[in-house]
Parts: sequence; C-alpha cells; structure tokens
Amino acid sequence: MSDILIVDDERDIRELISDILLDEGYTTRLAGNSDDAMAQIAAEQPALLILDIWLKDSNMDGIDILKAVKRDYPDVPVVIISGHGNVEIAVAAIKQGAYDFIEKPFNIDQLLVVIRRGMETSKLRRENTELRRQDVKPAKMIGESAAFRTLMSNLDKVTKSNGRVMLTGPAGVGKDVAARYIHANSNRAAGPFVTVNCAGMDPDRAEELLFGREGVDRSIEPGLLERANGGVVYFDEVAYMPLVTQSKILRVLVDQQFLRVGGVDKVRVELRVISSTNRDLLDEIKEGRFREELYHRLNVVPILVPSLEERREDIPILSAYFIQSFHEAQGLPERELSEEAVALMQTMVWPGNVRQLKNLIERVLILGDNNGAIDARELPSDDSTASEEDRVVLSGALATLPLREAREAFEREYLLTQINRFGGNISRTANFVGMERSALHRKLKSLGVVTSNKAGGRVAHVSEQEVLPSDDAS
Repeated sequence: MSDILIVDDERDIRELISDILLDEGYTTRLAGNSDDAMAQIAAEQPALLILDIWLKDSNMDGIDILKAVKRDYPDVPVVIISGHGNVEIAVAAIKQGAYDFIEKPFNIDQLLVVIRRGMETSKLRRENTELRRQDVKPAKMIGESAAFRTLMSNLDKVTKSNGRVMLTGPAGVGKDVAARYIHANSNRAAGPFVTVNCAGMDPDRAEELLFGREGVDRSIEPGLLERANGGVVYFDEVAYMPLVTQSKILRVLVDQQFLRVGGVDKVRVELRVISSTNRDLLDEIKEGRFREELYHRLNVVPILVPSLEERREDIPILSAYFIQSFHEAQGLPERELSEEAVALMQTMVWPGNVRQLKNLIERVLILGDNNGAIDARELPSDDSTASEEDRVVLSGALATLPLREAREAFEREYLLTQINRFGGNISRTANFVGMERSALHRKLKSLGVVTSNKAGGRVAHVSEQEVLPSDDAS
C-alpha cells in the first residue's frame, strides 16, 4: 500500500510533490480543498496524508482536517506543510497528532526523508493491526452433536446481519469462541475484534479504558471502542460491567458517538456489539445490578451456547482437537484416547465445561506417558479409596438403602449417564449396555427416566410423575 493523498490549494505545489513521489514509485491522489480531501479519504483511506495548513476557499483548514483524520483514521500518518510555518504552528500540528511538519519552500531531499519515514510508520501500524487480528484469530468450532449443530445454525444466521447478539451459557462453554466465529464469518471480518473484559474492569478506570483520554496537550490515547471502529466490540461477561458505565454504554449504542475523558470533540464510531453472560440478566435487573434499557439494547438476538453436559457426544472429537493443538503449539505427545478413557470422560461431571476438558487434556499430556493411548487410569477420579482391582465403593447414601431401592437408584443414575453420554440416542445406549431396545424402554419407564429436547439435543432426566414399580422388583 503506497497511496499518498496530497492536499494543497496551490495546483503547482501539489502537482510538483506528486511528480516527485511518482518518480520514487509511490501512487498519489490530489485534492485542492477540504471537501475534496475529506471525500477522497472517506472513499479510500490513504497510507499517508500530505496536508497544507492554509487552504483557500475551503470549509476547513489544515488543522481541522488533521483533527478529523486523527479522530476517524488514527493510523494514517499526516505530514503538515506550510509556507507560513513557525514554531507555534508546528507545535499545534504535532499536538493534534501530525507525524511531522515541513516548511515551504521545502527541500526535496528533506521531503523524501520525511515521506519514507512516514510510509514506514504507516506500514508498521498496518502490520501491528494485522498481528492484533491474528492474535484474536477465531478458534475452530468443534462438534457433531445435535446441540452443537443447533448452535452452529444460529451462529451462521447472525453472521449475515449486523444485529446485536447476546451469548448465554455457563462459564467455560466457549462463548468467546462463538463471538469470534460470528466476527470471522461476517462482512466485518477484515475489521478489528476488540474484547472488553467486564469482569476485570476497574470502575475507576472504566471510562478511560472504553472511551480513551485526551491530555492537556491535546495528545490522544484511544480507548477500546475507538479501536473497534469498523469492526466488533465484544463485551465479555457483561453482567459485571459497573452500573455507572452501563448508562454511558447505553448512550453510545444510541448515538454511536462519545467523548474521550478530558476531550471536547465527539468521536464517532461504527460498531457491531456482541455480548456474553453466564448470569441471568433478568435476575440482575430485579436486583438493581443491571440496567433494563441496556439489556434490551444488547439482547436483540439471544443465542444459548450449550454446556459440555448437553453435548457429551462431542467429548472425543474435542479431546482429539486439543491433543493435536497442544502437539503443534507445545510439542506435547500426540496420543489417542482409549475406549475406556472416552467412556469415563463422557460420564464425568464437567462444571468447567470445555475449558475444564482442555485443561484436563493438557495435564494428562504433560504428566502422562509419552506414547501409547491415554488410559482411563490417567484420568482423575473421585474414588480415591478404590483398590487396584477397581472395587466399586458405595456412596454413603446408597449404602443405607435396602437392596431393591439401592439397585433401582444405581440403575437410574447409570442409565441417565449412558443416555446423556450418547446424546439421547436409545439405540446406541441399548447396544452399549447390552440390552434389547424394547427392554431398555421398559426399564426406563419403570425407573421414571424420560428424554426431552434441550439446547437442540436430547437429554435424559427423571420424570416428575410417579415412578412405576420395577418389573423385577421383589
């Protein structure tokens, strides 16, 4: 990118500068007044702007254009030129964000040195922006379960719009990954993706963090909203945002503009907003911790991200993906999961969801053997008293029941676990537990176990209706 916009009211000057730069291999555009300059900048952002301070017959002078450009296009270096140069003008231009200042009549060699340095600055800024985007490169969405397919269907629908999205679900399910997926597959994919960590937000510095700051010398420190201009701002765990900040964010959503801390000029932004929460925001509103107006502004398209319990079928494919990722990133052993390990993992409790699964895989790869399949014995177990022969130890509650009730309680929990492990698929459950499908249906009915839709998949649970006596009760 070597496009340079030259703005000067003297035709001879702008054409002279253009001819010099064309000889050096740059491409140029020319503007003789402020209206033409602003129109060309809006049409296509230049790599660098050469700007005359004094513009005859224009609605804006060079300082006004400089302020507008640094407000809306902060990464574009601006070189100021003027035939009336003095120290005060130079200082004012630099304070407003100009890259450098050159007096007329200018020395060609001096001009080229400044231009080369300015273009190098422009290149570095673009590279830094690209690196930031790579740093938030969306992780792959992994899964095959019914609940996962429902999630993907909803995400794909919202990528085609600019509507505000509220991602809900417990901690660790991958709401941030879903937000990045929306961004990467939308028409804003080339724009920035900026995350606002609401849970870690210092109330005393929240405004400066979000809106930026202008110093007494007119220096500018852009905030997160300004950096997200043209792209996506993601409010991670928005329920934790301070109340006073919520009202200010609400105003930004309405006006699409704000003032920096210490500033006097309004900053316009064009953003798509994605939010997430693991809390019930309606309860937060009742408790006075969240503004109802903000809730309705953010909750235009609610999408539930299912827990790992609701998509146990995805545990093997997620585990394989994490194993491969850790192998490529850290050089950890590339091992497979044994059938016994898979079966155990699909019956485990996962309060930390996908994040907990990822951490478990990393721990096993670090502490386990360097080769061979991952065995069930390498996985954590709550049964710390089991012997080497894997003797089953009864829980205290189960051990106090009569044999018939204890057997039914065990069968109920065992079958609940297996059905949910197979995503509510009765045929696969029957095959695994070694029962005919019709016999399994009768057993489930006697135990009061039913399946119903949840998060797009089938989930087994105990019916609220009265449990029928077991067929083989004695």
